Amino acid sequence: MTGARHDRGRGWPWRSWSALDEVERVDVYTRQSLYLLLWCSLGFVLLGGANEADAAPARLSLVLAGAAVLGVLGTRALTAVADLYPATGPLPWRQLGSLLAACVLAVAGLLALPQDLRLAAGAGIWVVLAWSLGGLRDRVAIASLLVVLTLLPLALTGEWWAAAYGLITGSFFVFTCRVSLWLLGVVTELDAARTAQSALAVAEERLRFSRDVHDVLGRRLSTIAVQAELAATLAGRGDEGAAERMLEVRGIAHEALREARELARGYRATDLAQELEGARALLQSAGIRTEVDVQGLDRAWHEPAGWVVREAVTNVLRHSAATAVSITYADRVLEVRNDGARTTDSGDGSGLAGLRARLAPLGASLEVVRDAPAFAVRLRMPDHELAGAPA
Repeated sequence: MTGARHDRGRGWPWRSWSALDEVERVDVYTRQSLYLLLWCSLGFVLLGGANEADAAPARLSLVLAGAAVLGVLGTRALTAVADLYPATGPLPWRQLGSLLAACVLAVAGLLALPQDLRLAAGAGIWVVLAWSLGGLRDRVAIASLLVVLTLLPLALTGEWWAAAYGLITGSFFVFTCRVSLWLLGVVTELDAARTAQSALAVAEERLRFSRDVHDVLGRRLSTIAVQAELAATLAGRGDEGAAERMLEVRGIAHEALREARELARGYRATDLAQELEGARALLQSAGIRTEVDVQGLDRAWHEPAGWVVREAVTNVLRHSAATAVSITYADRVLEVRNDGARTTDSGDGSGLAGLRARLAPLGASLEVVRDAPAFAVRLRMPDHELAGAPA
């Protein structure tokens, strides 16, 4: 985040205001406001003090030139502090060192000035330090700055009230700088959060699409594999039914292509009746006895139930040696059970894990029960109404 603000701060002068985004505009406004406060405060105290001072023009010009140098160094230091925010370090010692060295030389040069001009020049040094370094978040640096802002007026005037004035006014300047940069940091972080939210939405949509592709094409391809194997067996026997089976394979392939196109367009929705009919036909073609009884299932849960039936039946064909499958519903639990679990199977697999994540926002849970040779997948629905629309 610091680097992003740094790029904005350096690149903005070459772009028009209308070409900047909202965060860049806030960045430019904040920085330029602080620069303006620094230079206006510096000019106010110097010109005001110079008008009252009775000093030679050459000496006055020297003071104004020195103030201009301090102003430039202070602006560079302020830019470095703004680039650093909201981090506390490492401190930008190259810019800070140049400014502090110039301030030390300027304080030493105050001894050669008359009293009135000395006060004006000292106030200029005070202003540059307060505005340029006030945004630092390092506690030691801020404490040291406040000590300097308190002792400098005391050293110039010898009055205790000047020290109190320096501490109070310096604290206000520090507060102003830090609040301004804090607001800039908040706006930048909100922009980063909005960008991250957009990226997350894209990732979620990609995940949804990958789940649909897995669910739809996985079952269709499993069907094609079973039918093609059966057709090959029939062809090996010289059975005329092999041609009919291959025509079925072609029809399933066309159906898979149609569903893939619907997925790409985002139009496809899961239909429980269609899933049950497809599951029954697929299992029976593989020689697996099928029983279906889902009477009483709330229509609002038909689509999530279709997801579970599709995934469970696909897993039966891929990972089991089942001879019978039952799909039943009772007491808000939909169960797909088969009698051919393999003892070597472990874990839920990516399909069931993805399905579990997909059901969680709806308030439902997915349970896997292994009791060899039985294997069951259960969709447990909550007592309340559907928590959200299916994805």
